[in-house]
Amino acid sequence: MSLLSFYQENIIEAGCDEAGRGCYAGPVFAAAVILPVDFYHPLLNDSKQVKEVHRNELRLIIEEKATAFAVAKVEVEEIDHTNILKASFKAMHIAIEALKITPQFLLIDGNRFIKFKQTPHRCFVKGDGKFTSIAAASILAKTWRDEYMLQLHNQYPQYNWRKNKGYGTEEHRRAIEQFGLCEHHRKSFNIQPIRHELF
Repeated sequence: MSLLSFYQENIIEAGCDEAGRGCYAGPVFAAAVILPVDFYHPLLNDSKQVKEVHRNELRLIIEEKATAFAVAKVEVEEIDHTNILKASFKAMHIAIEALKITPQFLLIDGNRFIKFKQTPHRCFVKGDGKFTSIAAASILAKTWRDEYMLQLHNQYPQYNWRKNKGYGTEEHRRAIEQFGLCEHHRKSFNIQPIRHELF
């Protein structure tokens, strides 16, 4: 199924999505994107369905062709102080606020959102696979976050964030068991190391 260019015709819509909500480590990122109505790229889709090399290609194209875009992050300290859902919404709000053009309507990926000022919105479950602007936001949020996690990997290579991006993979959990948590881990998450079975 091809992505839809808009939800409502003849108004300025911004698509919004986040990346990193389920991670053990690192900030949560969000992006807001306003695209030209005629924007099309055959590889554009939900970022989880796009190969990394193509995500990086799409990032450059989206940033060049978008009418407006912005990316924001909320750090681990705030995630732990509030919760990841509120932090995700805040990252979206910061990104929307930073757009150089004010959107008239927001297309939100997911099933919940805290209203941004007086701007109307609608949530779409798996919206990043339905609308071009949400798909573009998912690409930007994901690629910006991956780039940031690579920087953190250089500081803490023992967790191999270059590969797992802070998600709770078996490799990451084994590293936590061996090295413990660091300042970039989300202490409010129920982070479970690998438990060795006793025979």
